[in-house]
Amino acid sequence: MPRPNVEAQRREQILSAACEVIADIGMQSLRMTDVAKRAGVSSGTIHYYFESKRDVINAAFELNYERSLQSRRELLEDHHTDALTTLRDLAISYLPVTDESIRAWRVWAELWAQGMRDETLQEINSRLYGQWRDLVRMLVEGGQRRGQIVDGDAVELADNLVAMIDGMSVQNLMRLPEMTLERMLDRVNAYVDALAA
Repeated sequence: MPRPNVEAQRREQILSAACEVIADIGMQSLRMTDVAKRAGVSSGTIHYYFESKRDVINAAFELNYERSLQSRRELLEDHHTDALTTLRDLAISYLPVTDESIRAWRVWAELWAQGMRDETLQEINSRLYGQWRDLVRMLVEGGQRRGQIVDGDAVELADNLVAMIDGMSVQNLMRLPEMTLERMLDRVNAYVDALAA
């Protein structure tokens, strides 16, 4: 049996490949042979780590979220004294700007599309997405405590920002000509500016 760190690396290698395949061709078209080829392993290796295609998909969504959060930890740990700056930077970092963020957004879009008919995916979305909304809410509450963000329902203020990011990002991914990066940045900046106390 492989050493634990080798197992963890191989597992992540498989899940990274699964995220790439989901982003490129969608969850419905995903085949384990595609994942194996992308990961550079055999289909048997995948079955050593995962019992089913469903297990691979579910774990891939988890990895996609963890990577999104991980790439922003530095931003969050670099606590700005200005809550608005932190909130603005975090919001902008979630827009589909880089190849990495576009790929992550495509994986999220697949989760949402398939999750409308799948209770397991709904649970995964509820848990992971709830963590993201909670993070934004906590930043708003922290800014309110320091007198930097307007009073009001922190959940509502956070939900509005998250919904704006989601809606604009999906429109941008769908190549809506009007939803340019510049427009998304303008909307995020205007919303965060309006939160200033």
